[in-house]
Amino acid sequence: MTPQRRLILQTLLENKEQHLSAEELHALLKEKDSEIGLATVYRTLELMEDLSIVHKLNFGDGRSRYELCQPHAEHQHHHLVCLRCNRILEVKEDLLQQLETLIEREHGFQIFDHRVSFYGYCSDCQKGGTTGEDANE
Repeated sequence: MTPQRRLILQTLLENKEQHLSAEELHALLKEKDSEIGLATVYRTLELMEDLSIVHKLNFGDGRSRYELCQPHAEHQHHHLVCLRCNRILEVKEDLLQQLETLIEREHGFQIFDHRVSFYGYCSDCQKGGTTGEDANE
């Protein structure tokens, strides 16, 4: 593994609770006085996705985000996406086990994984008092 890829992986591990975009990851690397360019970050993330080291996520905000794959995890977690501050929270419970069992039985379909994202307003943004359509103005 090249030193650049090692540093990118190390930075992802240090921030494993976050869902970083390539640009955010690049900014963290720059804080370490890294000479790694943004194009290298993009190429490395693409390679890591191909190798199932990271998952590429799209939350509809125009930026792809990445999180480390969970080895031996039966399912991915679910996401709560705040429409105001773009904060992403994780729900670790598997909320859909009964539905999966029903689908497998009714349709003869073996489910490997699923992804669910809920969009709304986090508790901090709700306290701010502005939610709904005017929140994005």
